[in-house]
Amino acid sequence: MSIQERRTLLSIASAIAIPTVYAVYSLPGLPAGDAYAPEVFRFWGQFFLVLIPVVIVAKILITILFSIIDGILTREAEPDFEDERDKLIEQRALNGGQYVFGLGFMGAMLALVAGYPPSVMFIVLLATGIGSELFSELVRFTLYRRGF
Repeated sequence: MSIQERRTLLSIASAIAIPTVYAVYSLPGLPAGDAYAPEVFRFWGQFFLVLIPVVIVAKILITILFSIIDGILTREAEPDFEDERDKLIEQRALNGGQYVFGLGFMGAMLALVAGYPPSVMFIVLLATGIGSELFSELVRFTLYRRGF
């Protein structure tokens, strides 16, 4: 298995684990009562504003640890170049993730139009963010595995 495949599998695991742990920690603080109360919107705003830097910092730390541990275990140096194949794979993965996020965003807006409370919209947006990242990483893994 190549280093790109191992890194992609790690990204898939962290794309699931980081938001899940954060949600398990944070969601019990969701205000009960009126779904349209200002406290509910404040909670979701704070939830996403904290989630973004938590994910960024955690992914940076995980990537650094992966590089160190992978280098020790495999005794291989990480390639310091990116060829056209890598760029094409990256572009296809990003495009796929953007399409999934776009569809999920439309689904979140449809939930509001259908009369669901705003919390449903925020949950759909959270699931869409995670789903688009997973889709992107699965596309990347599949293309590397195929050798394309």
